Amino acid sequence: MESAKYKIILFGDGGVGKTTLVNRYLTGVFNAEYDITIGVELYVKKLEMEGKNITLHIWDFAGEKDYRFLFPSYIQGAYGGIFMFDLTQYDSLKNLYEWLLILEEGAIDYKKNLPLIMVGGKVDLEDSRVITTDQAKKVAEKFEFKGYFECSSKTGQNINTIFEELTKIILKKQ
Repeated sequence: MESAKYKIILFGDGGVGKTTLVNRYLTGVFNAEYDITIGVELYVKKLEMEGKNITLHIWDFAGEKDYRFLFPSYIQGAYGGIFMFDLTQYDSLKNLYEWLLILEEGAIDYKKNLPLIMVGGKVDLEDSRVITTDQAKKVAEKFEFKGYFECSSKTGQNINTIFEELTKIILKKQ
């Protein structure tokens, strides 16, 4: 069976749930207690899709401003990316533009070369939600994201779907 390795970048503001998302995907377990990511954490997931053995190298970037200068150098060689924001924190979506500028600093033309999907996290916190699905979808369309998903690392809603859909997009592009 053919095999392939793909680097995926996971980025967004600090505290939006990136590390919780990737850990839920890898282990199937929700853990609300993670230390903040310092710089970047690398995770590996093996799966089978479309007759291929696929290895995903998931690069989870620190969202704090102090580490953003690292982002352009670490994104080289990525096949796809996930921008994650918190549905209960308006600023985490507002800061998308800043993240896209950082991608451009790394000479990444994401519209042509790096398929991105947008993920709104913490959908289970419905009472605290400040961003509607329609608002988020409009932003995803405006910036030409390849998909928009809402998820909950706590309940597991859409966790596998996010990574499966991004992997399918990458496979189609190859």
